[in-house]
Amino acid sequence: LDESSSSRNHVRKFLRELPTKWRQKVTVIEESKDLSILSLDELIGNLKVYKVVLEKDYDILKSKKDKYKSLALKAKKESSDEETSTSGSEDEEYVMAIRDFKKFFRTRGRFARQPHDDKKAF
Repeated sequence: LDESSSSRNHVRKFLRELPTKWRQKVTVIEESKDLSILSLDELIGNLKVYKVVLEKDYDILKSKKDKYKSLALKAKKESSDEETSTSGSEDEEYVMAIRDFKKFFRTRGRFARQPHDDKKAF
């Protein structure tokens, strides 16, 4: 009786000391196995299998990340002198249009309609 309670205590202590990334497996073991009859050797064997699964998952994830990293491309912007001169003149035209628009707002009073007294009668 003393050996079984001692073994049960060792199993519980062992499960408590596992890192947090093992918490999911610990919960599954606690819920599915009877910890009073689970030996420490059986627990360690179960956890070794789980460790192998974790390592395989990590390797697969790492290879996927490396695969996507190798697909990165860099783009270069090439411009000719002709494009630069036309875009410069377009910018100047845009600036002039904005200035004219602002000037129009100032003179018209921000599009406020002024009353017209000479309405046509039908």
